[in-house]
Amino acid sequence: MRVDVVVNGRRHVEDVEPRLLLSDFLRHTLGLTGTHVGCEHGVCGACTVRIDGVAVRSCLTLAAQADGAEIATVEGLAQNGELSPLQAAFRAHHALQCGFCTPGILMAASELLEDGKPTREQVVDLLSGHICRCTGYEPIVEAILAAAE
Repeated sequence: MRVDVVVNGRRHVEDVEPRLLLSDFLRHTLGLTGTHVGCEHGVCGACTVRIDGVAVRSCLTLAAQADGAEIATVEGLAQNGELSPLQAAFRAHHALQCGFCTPGILMAASELLEDGKPTREQVVDLLSGHICRCTGYEPIVEAILAAAE
């Protein structure tokens, strides 16, 4: 199948197997390894990217399903070599340690922040769909709330 997508502002037209997962397409075909694959069941959230602005699990999405879409990955958050406010807040609040869950959380949080200033409860609810084994979540909550400011 031919897939025509815009990823982080750059158009890609590629031939793919119909069963190719979007996570594998991003990582192996396009070389965008910031999208991490953890559980491969949609539970951990490490593979979260945004398709047409909506956070989705790329391990549960076929590349063919994204045909014609705009995809944003963690590599697209920084602009002109500068961290986004969300990334800078993660750094300032020590909201990452091993970093495995971070790309997925950043992508989900970026959608939440576009909807306005979230409450603590909204941030906690967002994080209920992501598994982090290092931080205990509180630094992540603080970072997202700080970025909203």
